[in-house]
Amino acid sequence: MKRYILMLMISLGSLQVFAQDVGLSFSYFIPRNGYFSTPISPFSFRGVGVNLNRFIALETGASLYRMSGMNMLDLPFETKDPLLGPNFTVFVPAELVLEFKGKQAEFDLKGGGFAFYGFDQKLNLGNFDRAIRTYESWDVANSDLSFENNPGFGLLAGVELTFPVTRQFSVSLEINYLMGTAKFPLRGSYTGGTAATGLETIVVDYKNAKVDFTGLEFSIGIIFGSGR
Repeated sequence: MKRYILMLMISLGSLQVFAQDVGLSFSYFIPRNGYFSTPISPFSFRGVGVNLNRFIALETGASLYRMSGMNMLDLPFETKDPLLGPNFTVFVPAELVLEFKGKQAEFDLKGGGFAFYGFDQKLNLGNFDRAIRTYESWDVANSDLSFENNPGFGLLAGVELTFPVTRQFSVSLEINYLMGTAKFPLRGSYTGGTAATGLETIVVDYKNAKVDFTGLEFSIGIIFGSGR
């Protein structure tokens, strides 16, 4: 048992020696069929982790986004207009990084997963009504829906270029492709119709509805320290 404890302490000590430098970043997210979203500064810390060896590292971090509008999947109708938002979203990645270090810069390939959670969620009922009118071929529609919010998960892949500015800090440019979902069941009803047929009310239960967290994330960061 003592031997295993000693080996664990040595391993932890090695991880501390190769600890990643802490970075502060400004990240921007362009969702598929959604509105451009921005970070809430300074609540974005990325590139936090450990170097497993000279070429491989594990990284994580967190960003707080102000999402202007997100779309949804697995509804009986489709629309390119966002059905959610605005809201606040916490985004936490977990990445395996392959590092290519040169004398003047570092180029990284990244892949892994992420978790996210949106709070202060709102439905864009105006876009919902327009989508329902198209789906039902109605002249008017008015929806009355409620939702169940859940955390979401997904996969990511990206690249990062880091170059030193001074001995104390470096600048990083990063782009990631994100593909994730969160369960977001909807229940309620909508009322509408045409001048010829009159109005009718339809009860709905979209239990398989999901938030579509797919898009491109761009980050500009400052890396503090000399670990790179």
